[in-house]
Parts: sequence; structure tokens; C-alpha cells
Amino acid sequence: MKITAVCGTGLGSSFMLEMNVKKVLKELGVDAEVTHTDLASVIESDSDFFIMSRDIAGSTKISNKLVLTNIINLGEIKEVLTKALQEKGVL
Repeated sequence: MKITAVCGTGLGSSFMLEMNVKKVLKELGVDAEVTHTDLASVIESDSDFFIMSRDIAGSTKISNKLVLTNIINLGEIKEVLTKALQEKGVL
């Protein structure tokens, strides 16, 4: 499984989100490759899920995006990932 954190430029906030996703996945006991990138580089088939903030989510039409209100809220990240992983049959 691959999860990609996305921000507008693929630098600071996507890297921070990547680290937070890794923390949550570790807590959930899920092994996944987690990377980060900029919005312009997103190709739907490159990742199982693309996780991003609400402010940029409207700029992409990919179907496998996970949208967050707050990218530093570990509780929200856990809630969103748990739901997505359950729907995919991973949890």
C-alpha cells in the first residue's frame, strides 16, 4: 500500500503531513509506504491514497483523495485513514 501526502509545492506541509500519517499508521499497526509530493505531480494510479488539506482538494479530480480540515490534527488523520483503510479491507 502506498499513501502520498500532498501540498501545493510538495515541500514543508506535505512533509509534515507525511510524518503525521506515518505516526498514525504505526499506531494502527498498518505497514505502508508513505511519501509526499506537490499537487501538480499527482497521478491517480501512483498511490492507493492521496491525503491533502481541504484548501487544495478542490483543485484535483482524483477519486482516491483523502481530505483533511487540519493536517496537524492526529485525531482527524487517524479518523480519515481508519475509514479509508476499512473500506479498502486493510483494517
